Amino acid sequence: MTRIHTNHIATMTEMREPHKVLERSGGKPVAVMKNSRCVGYFVPAEATLQEEPRVATLDEVMQSLERRKHMNQPVLDYLKDK
Repeated sequence: MTRIHTNHIATMTEMREPHKVLERSGGKPVAVMKNSRCVGYFVPAEATLQEEPRVATLDEVMQSLERRKHMNQPVLDYLKDK
């Protein structure tokens, strides 16, 4: 069974009028179904990133690692002898 990654679905027939599908989904991605199988996703522009993602600096990465050290340490200890 295939997992659908959105709460909104539309059939291929409904995609003849994509503006209605967009209105009904409220700007969220829509799974497009054909014969009860997901064949793709219709993603409106407002559901995509509008700006370029920012790359973290080395200092930000190191600070994050330090903050999460207590959570990461058990995993690192387990992997040490693997």
